[in-house]
Amino acid sequence: MEDLFGGQELDRDVWLPYYLPHWSSREASAATYRVRGGELTLSIPPEQGLWCEGTHAEPLRVSAVQSASFSGPVGSPVGGQPFREGLLVATEEPGFFGYTPLYGHVEVRARGIVTPRSMVAFWMSGTEDKPQHSGEICVMEIFGSSVRDGSCEVGMGLHRFRDPGLTEDWAAPRLDIDVAEFHTYGVDWAPGSLSFTVDGEVVKRVGQSPNYPMQLMLAVFDFPAKGGPAAVPELIVSHVRGD
Repeated sequence: MEDLFGGQELDRDVWLPYYLPHWSSREASAATYRVRGGELTLSIPPEQGLWCEGTHAEPLRVSAVQSASFSGPVGSPVGGQPFREGLLVATEEPGFFGYTPLYGHVEVRARGIVTPRSMVAFWMSGTEDKPQHSGEICVMEIFGSSVRDGSCEVGMGLHRFRDPGLTEDWAAPRLDIDVAEFHTYGVDWAPGSLSFTVDGEVVKRVGQSPNYPMQLMLAVFDFPAKGGPAAVPELIVSHVRGD
């Protein structure tokens, strides 16, 4: 898969412009985005509402696209990436599997406009067709609060979640990169290993890996409880590749 974001429309055969809509609704989880000039821009304007208001413990606003989605019926606990115990499906989500790789190289070229109350991220998550298929490969996670002096902490690694076959292995090394400039964040995913790269250089290795298909997630987040002005955070993406 290679998406260079040509034209002015999101490729809806690959992406859904909603963030985990089964825990709320498509209307309440819709991303603010545009596709123009070979770039996908995800943003959170001041008027955008909270995601899962009253259900998510911390006030959260988010604009995201994801390459797969499905859930059980309303009232079921079956759904990807639950954020607390006892969470039940609010809106049944039909099965959509636009791009769900199993192994290979996956990368994104992106830049972020962030403040101390926002973050940008690119990760891969099990589709949770079975509860244990829930591991996460975090390729890039950058909080605006970590940005200083032309450097930032780049979160990367493996999250276990509900997969008993995995062990948590995650870190956020400080790298001398400017998040506001384009960089390529990637992972080489093979049976039993993960190699995380930034601009082609290996930054972290993990000696294990999920062994089931995963969906891609691109998102920008805003955390209103952190205070400060509601500036507009953005994640700008020029390509996503998987092979």
